[in-house]
Amino acid sequence: MSILIRPLITEKMTAQGEKLGRYGFVVDRKSNKVQIKSAVEKEYGVTVTGVRTMIVRGKDKTRFTKRNILRGGTSSWKKAIVTLKAGDNIDLYSAI
Repeated sequence: MSILIRPLITEKMTAQGEKLGRYGFVVDRKSNKVQIKSAVEKEYGVTVTGVRTMIVRGKDKTRFTKRNILRGGTSSWKKAIVTLKAGDNIDLYSAI
């Protein structure tokens, strides 16, 4: 089971990474803060000082077609915001 699914690369998380040393990740729904902290430290070789988690609720989607109305939705997912020790940083853009 992989704890870290992918990093969150948005304008808001990029700004927080540069100013405050915070980085966002999409994580497994069953993982806890201790597991997330150890996974980030092992993966990126940094020191984590804090972890905040939240579950992002899925959205209902409706699409109108020529024949009928299609209803569905997106899945909910868990987000973790990790704060690093001052001086540490993660280069998420090197693999792009």
